[in-house]
Amino acid sequence: MIVTILFLAIVGALAALLLFVVSKKFHVEEDARIELVNEALPGANCGGCGYPGCSGFARACVEAESMEGLFCTVGGNDTMLKVADILGRTAVEAEPQLAVVRCNGTCDARPKVNQYDGASSCAIAAATYGGETGCTFGCLGLGDCTLACGFDAIKMNPLTGLPEVDEERCTACGACVKACPKMIIELRKKGPKGRRVFVSCVNKEKGGVAKKACDNACIGCSKCFKECKFEAITIANNLAYIDPNKCRLCRKCVEACPTGAIHEVNFPPRKPKAEPVVETAEA
Repeated sequence: MIVTILFLAIVGALAALLLFVVSKKFHVEEDARIELVNEALPGANCGGCGYPGCSGFARACVEAESMEGLFCTVGGNDTMLKVADILGRTAVEAEPQLAVVRCNGTCDARPKVNQYDGASSCAIAAATYGGETGCTFGCLGLGDCTLACGFDAIKMNPLTGLPEVDEERCTACGACVKACPKMIIELRKKGPKGRRVFVSCVNKEKGGVAKKACDNACIGCSKCFKECKFEAITIANNLAYIDPNKCRLCRKCVEACPTGAIHEVNFPPRKPKAEPVVETAEA
């Protein structure tokens, strides 16, 4: 018994010594700047930067030759300036973005044609059938995007059945974009003073079919395309899309859209149009 215990103790000691020697031989010194950069980051670990957590992003910043393509969506430009200062580099500023819901198929505009009794998950529902309404492109309303958001920035509106984004909380991490199986959520430029114009529809059916499924659908009529003087609107697969890089926020396309599929956000109220003066003949 004593011999066995001694034997095991010797084997354990030799193994520990071997591990110690190997760890010293293959030890890699970590750049101290990685920890400094990590401390400058917000610590959200949301993955919006494209890396596995803040530590992964910090390592990428240190190992990269420039700051091009590196951006912390939560910390924004202020955080990236701190990171650049630590590394002695020049920060590349990015225009703020946020999540935009490209579906306006409210309960009134898109009535139900069947009842879903499966698991309360958009991913599962999307894999099994087209949805409770006639539009197979729109929001399923089961809230996968709300569960994916780590910042409590997106909620389901019980009246419309659609998700709504809180602009003050949204960090443009992209978690809701990845969670939506219908791909109706998009990251877009926040715009000057938060003003944006976008097509709130992703239905690619022909006009008549799309309009029958949802009163608010884009019908691909091209009226907005013809109205835009900045070539910011394209029509593909019966669906209009507004390029945020080209849009000048003139809002003429909003007035031209016959179904209200184009939304304007955070603009001041439009001035009422002056009624034409009708001259009456004097007696």
